[in-house]
Amino acid sequence: MARAKGRQETKGKITMKTCRRGVACFFLLVNICQAAAKQVHYSIPEETERGFFVGNIARDLGLDAKELSGRGIRIVSPGRTPYFALNYRNGHLHTTERIDREQICGQMQKCVLEFEVIIGASMKIYGVGVEITDINDHAPTFQSEKLVLNVSENTAVGSQFPLLEAQDPDLGNNSLQGYKLSSSSYFSLVLKTSVKGKQFAKLVLERPLDHEEEKVHHLILTAYDGGSPVRSGTTEIQISVLDVNDNAPIFSQPLYEVTAREGLSLGTTVVTLNATDLDEGTNRDLRYSFAKSTGSAAEKFHLDENTGEVTLRGSLDYEDSTHYEIQVQVQDGGGLSDRSTLTVFVTDVNDNAPKLEITSLIGSIPENSPPATAIALVHVQDRDSAENAEVTCSIPSHLPFQLAKSYNNYYNLLTTRVLDREQVATYNVTVTATDHGTPPLSTSLSIPLEILDTNDNPPHFLQSVYVSYLMENNPRGASILSLEAEDPDWAENSRITFSILEGKLNASPVSSHLSINSETGVVYALHSFDYEEVREISFRVKAQDGEARPFLEKDALRQSLVVLLKDNGQPPLSASVTVTVVLADSIPEVLSDLGGISAPADAQPDLTFYLVLAVAFVSCLFFAFLLVLLALNVHKWRHSRLQDCGNMTSNGVPAPPFVGLDTVRAVLHSYCHEVCLTADSRHSHFHLPKGCSCSTFSSQKPHGRRDPFLAAEGATCRNGNPSGIQVISSSSTQEVCVSRWMFLP
Repeated sequence: MARAKGRQETKGKITMKTCRRGVACFFLLVNICQAAAKQVHYSIPEETERGFFVGNIARDLGLDAKELSGRGIRIVSPGRTPYFALNYRNGHLHTTERIDREQICGQMQKCVLEFEVIIGASMKIYGVGVEITDINDHAPTFQSEKLVLNVSENTAVGSQFPLLEAQDPDLGNNSLQGYKLSSSSYFSLVLKTSVKGKQFAKLVLERPLDHEEEKVHHLILTAYDGGSPVRSGTTEIQISVLDVNDNAPIFSQPLYEVTAREGLSLGTTVVTLNATDLDEGTNRDLRYSFAKSTGSAAEKFHLDENTGEVTLRGSLDYEDSTHYEIQVQVQDGGGLSDRSTLTVFVTDVNDNAPKLEITSLIGSIPENSPPATAIALVHVQDRDSAENAEVTCSIPSHLPFQLAKSYNNYYNLLTTRVLDREQVATYNVTVTATDHGTPPLSTSLSIPLEILDTNDNPPHFLQSVYVSYLMENNPRGASILSLEAEDPDWAENSRITFSILEGKLNASPVSSHLSINSETGVVYALHSFDYEEVREISFRVKAQDGEARPFLEKDALRQSLVVLLKDNGQPPLSASVTVTVVLADSIPEVLSDLGGISAPADAQPDLTFYLVLAVAFVSCLFFAFLLVLLALNVHKWRHSRLQDCGNMTSNGVPAPPFVGLDTVRAVLHSYCHEVCLTADSRHSHFHLPKGCSCSTFSSQKPHGRRDPFLAAEGATCRNGNPSGIQVISSSSTQEVCVSRWMFLP
């Protein structure tokens, strides 16, 4: 923070123009770095108060206000205490409590707290690292306030005696830097460096001791660090002068290093220390002890003072600590001693199963969702190390899903194909995480998914042909037969509506003789039938589900649709177009509707000339064609009305199926008979002459071939003397015998 304040003061002296350029360059550099690494780094000192400002994470990650909502962004720190929180209003990252670097990272040179920022809607993941810098918040301390040394009076000048080692959990200059000894004419202080580079102090005898002259010497040992201000700690050294002990004990090794795997049973022997002393008698009696231990080492191990055997008294866990360092001491009966360092390295075993966590989940998707649709975001972690921490995630191979690794240990659950609700309505996808240890450990979780229905199945009748018999002179409203249809879709998509398609019976529409219940499919007689007049009624019934019905007479003949096209960019861009559909029964209506359709408001001015020119050209062409068509077909009009709709020869020239007017296009549906309109409670019907119940275009080709534009609309002409009632099911949704123009933009 001090460096940040210094930069702010310097920037205050710069002109506004230079400041703006510097800020722009700074943010450009930040964006480039983020794009390359997908990770943001911050640095804060330890021991800051709760709510300390860390950084503007929204600005550094380039997030907008929508992504800062409580649902849109969140912080995930698996397996760690949540030390940081995000202010969703301004995007500031701040601390949630006081942070002690020594408690979190111990003696690690670099202490970094890492977590992930997850954007829920888009499932983007960003890594964030906050480095906790050390401050001089600890003074050097000694394990004991008093150190007692027994020194023989015949100890040679220059002999050295190890002293208590001070502890300072800070790092660098803030940690232990040296020792000072109070003034003494008999002893001086010398600093030594251990095998691992640590400094420790030894007391050096400067002149011979005399037990009779002075039995006890009192000294003060001071340990100091290099912080600002300097912190220090002291301990008292009491030296008792003894007689006749010429040799100090010596360890067999200056450094003991052993390995022990985690999970060993209590009481297991880790190592046996060994020391020798050349003295005789009580001066040769050796006692082993722990001089200094780091952390919880004293709670994990026990040292037999007589044999030097180190045994396990507490369980070892590699995930808690990877090694233990202990200072051991041996002292003879005369008070002379030696020290060595015991380091126990803990080896990892596969004792932790992987942990699975669902960080984002979509509980339902439509069945027409494209492949690679994201279902869930899963995070996996394993507290073990090396191969024991390597994890493989899998799902059953027969399911239409796959796991794709996203970032770090995150996996996306994606679809591999388009799903079908009618085959499987729900899934429970079991995700299994297995590590590479021996034996391997695994964890599973189930991800539920519901498949939403889309109207992708048409209804179908249980029978293709229904035959029923009716006694003549039946009462009006008598039930003739009941039709049944099925739709495998769900809810509204499976609701079926029945309707009778237009047909002729004795030159009158079928709808004037029969009626059908649109909900139940029951067909009723509208009046009494006479066998001598009607022996068979054949008609077609349409079953339609709840989804885009046909046009009815009550519907507006001009329909406007607005089509919106939108991308997924940031920000999203879109374009729209208005589609106008006009239905007309006659040519004059076509011309009036052409004049009523206006061009879009934002059309360019130079299009007016082309619009007028196109209208004039198309109008002239249309009227010329109309005169020719009428001249060629007027003498055949009565004759052609009685023929089958698809039997017109090449002598008749049909109207063109398409005319264009600027942005408006018209499709002409040419029908072969004169019509008159009637309507019942649900449908519109048109009367056709006896002998034909079809609707097709006139053909320009010989052999009675139909216009391909209406190839799906079949023509069915029947004559004969039927002997029953026959209903033929059909899925056609447009079988009307009229002439209409359909206009498209």
